[in-house]
Amino acid sequence: MNTYQLGALYGDGIGPEITQAAVDILGAASRLAEVSIEFVTLPMGWTAIKEYGNPMPQQTKDTLEKLHGWIMGPHDSAAYPQEYQEGRNPSGELRHYFDLYSNVRPARNLPGIKGVVADTDLVIFRENTEGFYSDRNMYAGTGEWQITEDVVVSTGVFTRKAVERIAHEAFRMAVQRRKKVTIVHKANVIKLGSGLFKNVCLEVAAKYPEVQVDDYHIDAMTAHLVRRAQDFDVIVTENMFGDILSDLTGELVGSLGLAPSINTSDKLAMAQAAHGSAPDKAGQNIANPVGIILSSVMLLDWLSARHADTSLKTAGELIGKALFKTMEDGVKTRDLKGTASTAEFTAAVIANLNDV
Repeated sequence: MNTYQLGALYGDGIGPEITQAAVDILGAASRLAEVSIEFVTLPMGWTAIKEYGNPMPQQTKDTLEKLHGWIMGPHDSAAYPQEYQEGRNPSGELRHYFDLYSNVRPARNLPGIKGVVADTDLVIFRENTEGFYSDRNMYAGTGEWQITEDVVVSTGVFTRKAVERIAHEAFRMAVQRRKKVTIVHKANVIKLGSGLFKNVCLEVAAKYPEVQVDDYHIDAMTAHLVRRAQDFDVIVTENMFGDILSDLTGELVGSLGLAPSINTSDKLAMAQAAHGSAPDKAGQNIANPVGIILSSVMLLDWLSARHADTSLKTAGELIGKALFKTMEDGVKTRDLKGTASTAEFTAAVIANLNDV
């Protein structure tokens, strides 16, 4: 039996509750799938500020580098003291530090959940290191300058290397799915930067002749998703557009609280739900853990492919089936019009692991 060490960064707000749910469910599923997973708890956010004076201390990063991957709870960086808000937030720091260039965000209709759209099953590939996110698109410093009290310049960065690698990730996924990729850009206005993104994606597309390709401007794409989300398969886009579109698609299929994501490099992966820390719900045992549970399933799938270990994929499949059965049975948290607490929902998923 292979052993995998995964980090557990519990985070802020509802983070400790939902991350614990994911850890407990992964532990139960791994035992059934006969794969050994050891969790290493590491400080981040408010816990790390109090202990180390840094929301993402070097000690945490040094340990993560030695692990197979990790689960990251949400952070409440907007509430950190001012001196900690001037740098990258914990999530942005890890994406930058470990070059987690691929942010994969699926959106699909789930059992027992009524969405704004139906019959939708798509995946957004968001380039995670460049674009207009100025806190992480530079080697050192940030890509923003305040020229005068009334003038600010913000820089977007687009490189062939970054676009090529996210495009290949998207097309490789499309080959395994419905063989369709949609490139989202704004090349009609941001002609050089967004134009480079579009053109390099099209160059990569030529290497995957079996995949159908189309492209849309970002503004038109938002309308298309609301009107006909079911027509899309794999979407590839830059950092900011991907962030916006994935929040939109999460809500369209039911709730941002259900939206999973995974951030990957060629060597490491971080599971992280797309939603925030919801500090107003913290400590009340009412938070919805579905997003981070599904993110953890994505992590297991990624590890399975990387290490050629089917037991990890089996564990992920068990969790998915148990989770969907739980929701089909009407066991849901309050935000989904259910009555279950976080702990009750978690216990129901674990109980269903033995029945799928």
